[in-house]
Amino acid sequence: MPLVTIDVIKDVFTPTQKQDLIRKVTEAMIAVEGEAMRQVTWVRVKEFEQGDWAIGGKALGARDVQAIGKQPA
Repeated sequence: MPLVTIDVIKDVFTPTQKQDLIRKVTEAMIAVEGEAMRQVTWVRVKEFEQGDWAIGGKALGARDVQAIGKQPA
């Protein structure tokens, strides 16, 4: 039984975006494991409070993560 956990900072993703993540991650697992795994593939989104997550010693909030996502590749 696959269990996929997606860790995110609270308020970065909307409920609709989280549902989209769950759907797409499930589909990715099915693409690898086969359709029979659909009914036993668990995907959960675990939210951390803003400031409880850090990169390089700097605590991050939702705005910090959203700004990172807007930087050019």
